[in-house]
Amino acid sequence: MIYPKSLNEGDFIGVTAVSGGITGERNILRADNAKKNIENRGYKVIETSNVRTELNGRSSSKEQRSKEFMSLWENDKVKSIIIAEGGNFLCEVLDELDFEKMKTIDPKWIQGYSDSTNLTYVFTTFLDIATIYGPTYKSFGMRNWHISLENSIKLMQKKEIVQTSYEKCEEFNGWDVPKEYDPYEEYNLTKNVRWINLRNEEEIKFSGRAIGGCLDVIKCLIGTKYDKVKEFIFKYKNDGIVWYLEAFEMNTPELFCTLWQMKNCGYFENCNGIIFGRPLMMRQDMGLSDYQMIEEALCELNIPIICDADIRTY
Repeated sequence: MIYPKSLNEGDFIGVTAVSGGITGERNILRADNAKKNIENRGYKVIETSNVRTELNGRSSSKEQRSKEFMSLWENDKVKSIIIAEGGNFLCEVLDELDFEKMKTIDPKWIQGYSDSTNLTYVFTTFLDIATIYGPTYKSFGMRNWHISLENSIKLMQKKEIVQTSYEKCEEFNGWDVPKEYDPYEEYNLTKNVRWINLRNEEEIKFSGRAIGGCLDVIKCLIGTKYDKVKEFIFKYKNDGIVWYLEAFEMNTPELFCTLWQMKNCGYFENCNGIIFGRPLMMRQDMGLSDYQMIEEALCELNIPIICDADIRTY
C-alpha cells in the first residue's frame, strides 16, 4: 500500500469542497476558527475558492470541484487535503478526475467522512493509497479540540495512536440550530459509550487492512467502474480485511439489504472482523433493530462484529 509522506510542522494543508461548501454566518465563523486553530499548531492552510460557496447542495460545478481538488493534488507544497464539508454529490466528481495522472504524482493524505467516502474509500481500494476517515474542516473550528481531532493530525504525521472507546458521545437531537448557537461549540458529550460485541464474546481480537466508510455512499459505488473492492481484498488476503462501516440515514430493512448485497458481491471474503459505528438516524422500521439486521445479514460469516463504535457521520 502507498502511504503519503508525513505531515510536518510548516507544511501546507489544503482544504477543498468536493461536495458541499461552508456557508452561513455561523459556519463561516467556524471555518475561520478552523483555519486559525490549524495554523496555531504550526501548519499553513490553503483554501480553494469553492470552500465557502454552495448552491443546491454543491459547492460548485463538478468540473470546478475536480479542478480545485487537482490543484491541491498537483501542488508539491501541499502534504494533506482535508475535505471542507459532507453532502450528497461528490460521486459525480469521480467522473471528472484523471486517475491515471494522479498515479504519477506523490500522494497526499486525504481526510473526511460522510460523502467524503467517495474519495477515501475509492482512493484506497482503487489507487491503493492510505486515507483517513476522519473529521472534515469545519470540525476543527471548535474552541477546544476533541482528542479525535488531535489524533487525525497525528495520523497524518505518521505517529502511532491507540484509540480506545471514548467515555461519552453526543445525543443527536435533530438539525434545528438554536438561536443562541455557539459557532465554536465543542461536542456535547452526554451519552455513555458502550461498544457492543454482537455475539457477546468477552474479548475479541482481530487485525487486517481497514476499508470502509459511510454505507449510504458505499452502496452507490457497488458495481460501478470505481468498484475495485474484490481486487483489493484479494491483494491483501494474507493480511485479512477489517471493515469499518456506519450509516448516515437508513432504515433497518435498507441496512439489511445493503449488507446482503455487499456479502453477495464477495466484499466480505478474507474478512477478519467488522466494526459498525453508531448510526446517526437509523429508522427502526417494522420493529427491526439495526443489531438484528446486522446479525441476520452477516451471521453466516462467523467473524467478530462490533457495534456502536466511535465511527459516525456528523
